[in-house]
Amino acid sequence: MKMSYLGVGVSPGTVPVYHGTNVRVLDRRVRTAELVLRCVIVALGILAAVLVATDTQVKQIFTIRKKAKFTDMKVLVFVVVANGIAAAYSLIQGLHCAVSMATGTVLFNKPLAWLIFLADQVMAYVTVSAVAAALQSAVFAKEGQTELQWMKICSMYGRFCNQVGEGIASALVASLSMVVLSCISAFTLFRLYGGNKLKNAGW
Repeated sequence: MKMSYLGVGVSPGTVPVYHGTNVRVLDRRVRTAELVLRCVIVALGILAAVLVATDTQVKQIFTIRKKAKFTDMKVLVFVVVANGIAAAYSLIQGLHCAVSMATGTVLFNKPLAWLIFLADQVMAYVTVSAVAAALQSAVFAKEGQTELQWMKICSMYGRFCNQVGEGIASALVASLSMVVLSCISAFTLFRLYGGNKLKNAGW
C-alpha cells in the first residue's frame, strides 16, 4: 500500500508510520542511496556480462586454430548469468524506487518489504558467489593442483584474459554494491517494526 508523507495511515498488512521532518529527510536519503546503488548495479552488471560474454580470441598454432571464449569455463558463464539477472532485477527495483520518490509516496506493506529484503539478500549472495568463484578459478586449476590455471591461459590468450579481468572487476564492484543495498533493504524492513518507537520519540 502507498501512503503519503502527510498524516498517519493504517490498513491490513501495514503499520502506522508517523512522519515528521526528520523521518521525511531520512526516508529521502535512504531512497536516494538505494536508487544510486541500483543504478550502479545495473550499469556494472551489464558491463561485466557484456565484457565476459563477448570476449573471444583466436590463436593460430601452425595449422591448428584455437579459440578462447567464456563458455570454455563454467565459472565465467556463472558470472555472466549472475550479473545479467542482478542488472535486470535492479533495473525493476530502481524504476520502482524512482517512481516512489517522484510521487512522494513510500511503500509500507510488510509482505512486500519482506519480499524485497529476501530478494536483495539472494542477489547479494549470488553475485558475491560468482565473483568469488571466478577469482578462485583464476588462481587454482583443480583441487590438489598448485599450478596457476590462468597463467597457462594468459600466456596464450593475453587479450582474452585482460578483458575477462575487466569484466570480473566490474562484477566485483557490482557485488559489493549489492551487499550494501541488501543492508539498506534490511534497515528499511526492520524500521516497519519500530513504529511505536518513532511515535514515542516524537517523530
